[in-house]
Amino acid sequence: MASTHNSPSGKPNSARSKARRRALDILFEAEQRDVSAFSALTARREKTDQVINVYTVDLVEGVTAMQDSIDEFLQTYSQGWTLERMPAVDRIILRVGAWELLYNDDVPDAVAVSEAVELAKTLSTDESPQFVNGLLGRLQQIKPTLLA
Repeated sequence: MASTHNSPSGKPNSARSKARRRALDILFEAEQRDVSAFSALTARREKTDQVINVYTVDLVEGVTAMQDSIDEFLQTYSQGWTLERMPAVDRIILRVGAWELLYNDDVPDAVAVSEAVELAKTLSTDESPQFVNGLLGRLQQIKPTLLA
């Protein structure tokens, strides 16, 4: 497991946190450009010397593979918010968080939720962290029935 070092702000700055951020960037770019996430990932690899973390690839592939189910869960439990009405960045954060919560047994549920909330704090509106926390918290509560 990667060690966690605190950044100057005191927030965890682990390899997995960076991988989540990069996966979010790739998934966001794919949605905005209306290309597949795999195309965006490939383009990212070809255009930069940046090494793409294995966990970034796992996230992109996982979210892409399970997106229909994830979107259905988000749509069903978001109380008054359609996926289309959500800010794009929130929608992508929720997809990444939901994939980690529901389909990645290596990540504790509480970590999946808190990492998604941190991304929302950094990248989205003032209301987004509470929205992300509430929706992913709801999915966490009913996870056994969702995956039954």
